[in-house]
Amino acid sequence: MNLYRFQRALLLGVRSLMLHKLRSTLTALGIVFGVSSVIAMLSIGEGAHWEAQEEIKRLGSQNIILKSIKPKEETRTGGQRQYVLSYGLTVDDYTRVGETIPGVSSLVPMRIARADGQRQTHRLGIQVVGTTPDYLSVANFQLARGRFLIESDSTSLRNVCTIGTEVARALFPATDPLKKVIRLGRDFYEVVGVMAETGGATGVGGADVDDRNKDVFIPIETFDRRFGETLVRVVSGSRQMERVQIHQIIVVQESAESVPIAAISLRGLLARFHDNEDYEVVVPLELLAQKERTKRIFNIVLGSIAAISLLVGGIGIMNIMLATVTERTREIGIRRALGAKRRDIISQFLIETVVLSTAGGLMGIVLGVAVPFLVEAASEMKTIVTPLSLVLSFGISVAIGIVFGIYPARRAAFMDPIEALRRE
Repeated sequence: MNLYRFQRALLLGVRSLMLHKLRSTLTALGIVFGVSSVIAMLSIGEGAHWEAQEEIKRLGSQNIILKSIKPKEETRTGGQRQYVLSYGLTVDDYTRVGETIPGVSSLVPMRIARADGQRQTHRLGIQVVGTTPDYLSVANFQLARGRFLIESDSTSLRNVCTIGTEVARALFPATDPLKKVIRLGRDFYEVVGVMAETGGATGVGGADVDDRNKDVFIPIETFDRRFGETLVRVVSGSRQMERVQIHQIIVVQESAESVPIAAISLRGLLARFHDNEDYEVVVPLELLAQKERTKRIFNIVLGSIAAISLLVGGIGIMNIMLATVTERTREIGIRRALGAKRRDIISQFLIETVVLSTAGGLMGIVLGVAVPFLVEAASEMKTIVTPLSLVLSFGISVAIGIVFGIYPARRAAFMDPIEALRRE
């Protein structure tokens, strides 16, 4: 088919569709919603995957995180309840890791306690994290202003702290917190820095709260002196006493390649010296690989669900084109009598179905791009529209127009011209 004949067939197809505007619009809506749902679902899946990746990356690809885990009731010594529950990582574990695990470039211990933060009339339940100056670089956090902990803070047992953004907003709603004093439990601490706002990084920091913006960081030596070895927790109105020497240890490897072997060694080392499963080994690199596999499955599921809408739209196109062929039987007979070949009839009806699916695909792209922005604005859920999703959904819509238009087109082309002319 040369260019002139194609242009003429396209013009005739558009005119034919415009004779039944409402019917053509309703038919195209199936493609519109199918394309938009494919784009929207893939963008939501891509956004969820991006957020998960960012959280895992904050943990560090070269990091291995050892966490103290409260043992189950039935696994405690003798199955008896203890007034002071002792569990988790120990100072000896910290020493063994540094001495026996190869390729360790840094070790960052952490102790954690819940406390009431107070300044004047402002109060907030916060999480106090006792750690070393290396924590800032190891945990991939940033300072908004001021400074983080330094070595002299630890050696001098200073009562200084660096606070998260939520703590700063709650306790200092109208003033700059730097050089101000807050109360944590029974002691007072000078604020020397404010952390930049960040998302919750699961596995770094608290055992109970994952929101790093509500943490207050103090030197670990100061933590040991002020909070002591035994921590008291109030749960559902009852007091629980726990003795945990170290809540977390961040083990930093010299390279990401050595992380898998180091993780195996750490699991074996801890299992040898812990009778109960009162610890957990978190490997961000393993989590990242797992998230990649989950993303592929998630996208396949979402894409398949959305593709059903496109399939329904294609069935709608076939149904309408079959009705159109029946309505235009006499027209088909006249064209065949005037010398039109079967391929001309097939081309004519295929062009009409492709025009319908293409128009629906373009409108679907506009709607599909708008929906993720609305979802993100309404729910603060991250969405990412990728060029691949646009090309994929539009290509499928055009392909559906061709596939579902072939049968009606062939049915029109293979009509007997004489019988078609007799049709009223």
